[in-house]
Amino acid sequence: MLRLRLRLSRGQELKFISHLDIIRLWERALCRAQIPLAYSEGFSPHPRISLAAPLPVGVTSEAEFMDIFITKWVSPQWFTTIVSRQLPQGTEIMGVYPIVLTMSSLQSQVRYAEYRVEVAMEKSQQDVAAAISTLLSVEHLPWHHQRDTGWRSYDLRVLIDDLWLIDCNHSYCTIGMRLRCDSGGSGRPEQVISALGFTHYPQSIHRTKLILEV
Repeated sequence: MLRLRLRLSRGQELKFISHLDIIRLWERALCRAQIPLAYSEGFSPHPRISLAAPLPVGVTSEAEFMDIFITKWVSPQWFTTIVSRQLPQGTEIMGVYPIVLTMSSLQSQVRYAEYRVEVAMEKSQQDVAAAISTLLSVEHLPWHHQRDTGWRSYDLRVLIDDLWLIDCNHSYCTIGMRLRCDSGGSGRPEQVISALGFTHYPQSIHRTKLILEV
């Protein structure tokens, strides 16, 4: 058996596809490419495929990771070529490499996610820089978020590792974020934008990096 780790991108064409639909998309593509997939055991076997961290709907990325277990050896170059022919526009294999079978699950290795967020300019560049500095200086930031199950209260500050100003012009402001992304909680870029005092939802959110601890 072989365990392959893929680095993937997801563009505008697929940004509104749900996590489960993305998994189904990959299962179909791998089957059409006749990749010798390994299956789970039990009453309902399914291909052993896992994504590092579900990408929120509406977010693009150049930093997704996926682990795939297969039953016999294939070269990463052959895998990339044969599977890429089966993928729709909007996703691309950016790298493939084998990893040891005994390594811990991909999901358990994720620690942080980095984003580039573009939001309509509502204040001066100096005010944006000051808001970032103020937010990073506080120890706690009580936050409330409504879910289908009701309101959830938590400390948003502990989900923010770092923020930085990338660019500002007369129309848009671009902010970089490194947010926590693990079993204890995941930061949401749109909430950080709101905490910085912006009233509009981000124009775009792009995941640029997933930071793993192996």
